[in-house]
This record gives sequence, structure tokens and C-alpha cells, in this order.
Amino acid sequence: MTRPPSTVRDAMGPKGPQAGDDMILDLALSVLAAARTGHLVVCDADGRVTGLVSRTQLTAHPAGTRYTDLTRLRDIAHDRGPFTSALTALPVAERAMRGRTQQASVVVDDDGYAVGILAAPHGDAPAEVCRGAGAPAAQLSV
Repeated sequence: MTRPPSTVRDAMGPKGPQAGDDMILDLALSVLAAARTGHLVVCDADGRVTGLVSRTQLTAHPAGTRYTDLTRLRDIAHDRGPFTSALTALPVAERAMRGRTQQASVVVDDDGYAVGILAAPHGDAPAEVCRGAGAPAAQLSV
């Protein structure tokens, strides 16, 4: 008999694709489509997590316009934390996600680098959030 996960480390999935905060929206949408996932981990120039952006947040802007050609990920509204530690008790992390109505949370190490993604508890996450579990964790930037 397996025991249920007790910490975020036990329950998190792979971090999935990452994008630099200087990436333009059109390119970010292409990365999401290629990775078949519903979110991108947004990082600064040093690779530290600055946020999590969903497909819904990206598609809220008209595609193919001058606006998306000039707008960077850092310029749009997305989840900017706080992020989850892998050592956090799972019930505490789930409660925090529900309180902030998050579908996913970036799990970071002590230095602020992504180590995984915690999906919303009990199947609350839309399929697009969970589909990226096997996606490569390439660092992408423009």
C-alpha cells in the first residue's frame, strides 16, 4: 500500500517549458502549442522564476497584431507568486492555491529556480494545465 503524498515534492510534476520574460506573445503562444501545455514558467535573465502565464492569459490579446509583436511576457498580467517550496506540506499548498484560485503553482528551490509544477488539487485543473507533464524543460528566450 502506498502512502499519500505529504509534501509538494511528492505531488509535483515536471516544470515544463520555460520562457524568458523578454519573449514576445506570439512566440510564447507558439511555444505553448509545440509543448502541448497550458502554461509557461516565466524566468528572468538569470533563470529565476518571475511568474507563470497560462494560454488563456496569452490569448486574451489579439493574435498577429502589432501589439503582440511588441508585447513581452513581462508586460502582461500573470501570476507573479508567491511560489511554492518543494518542502511545503501538501495540504497547506493546496489551500493557498484554492485561496488564490490558481490552477497551477510553480515550485521553486531556495534560489528561486523552477523545480516543478503543482497542479490544482483533486482534478480541479483544466486538462491544458496537466498535459504538459511530459514536456521538455527547455529554457527559451529571444
